[in-house]
Amino acid sequence: MNNDISDQELHDIVQRIVGQSMHENSKPIQPGEQNPPTNKKTVAIGTDHGGVDLKEILKQNLIDNHYEVIDVGTHTKDSVDYPDIALAVAEAVASGQAWRGVIIDGAGIGSCMAANKVPGIRAALCYDYATAVNSREHNNANILTLGAGLIGTNLAKQILNTWLTTDFGGDRHARRVDKITAIEQRFSKDGK
Repeated sequence: MNNDISDQELHDIVQRIVGQSMHENSKPIQPGEQNPPTNKKTVAIGTDHGGVDLKEILKQNLIDNHYEVIDVGTHTKDSVDYPDIALAVAEAVASGQAWRGVIIDGAGIGSCMAANKVPGIRAALCYDYATAVNSREHNNANILTLGAGLIGTNLAKQILNTWLTTDFGGDRHARRVDKITAIEQRFSKDGK
């Protein structure tokens, strides 16, 4: 398996995650570099019918951790289309109404795809600690997508908390995120 990450970098990531999950060595939460919101601690959250129970648990977790929450739905287990929910969360983040966003569906894949169509959004599907850290530290993800059918409640809370408290690494990663933005701008209709 070809890995771009050294053993020392992996060790440092694991140590940071363990410290953050135990509320040690946590850095203060900083806003993303694009579209800084009015309120840095507002998180938009939404789900399709497959993640209603998980959304309510994560919503309470956010409130318990002193975040303001914008809940875009859904609130029942009646069937809804995940792209509609993904769009609502993505628009809240892209407009600056929310600092970050969380979208839940059965696998997290479709919502990630839909959210990433909105300019300024860098949505990441995370399923463990390492993907949560990497998506923030390397990719400056501003939306987290989760698969309610694939991960348990405790893991989902740990991923969310890790994702929210991991800072963007900047430096060489900033250059790469700028290239992602350049691709987005190249293919946007207005070229901006």
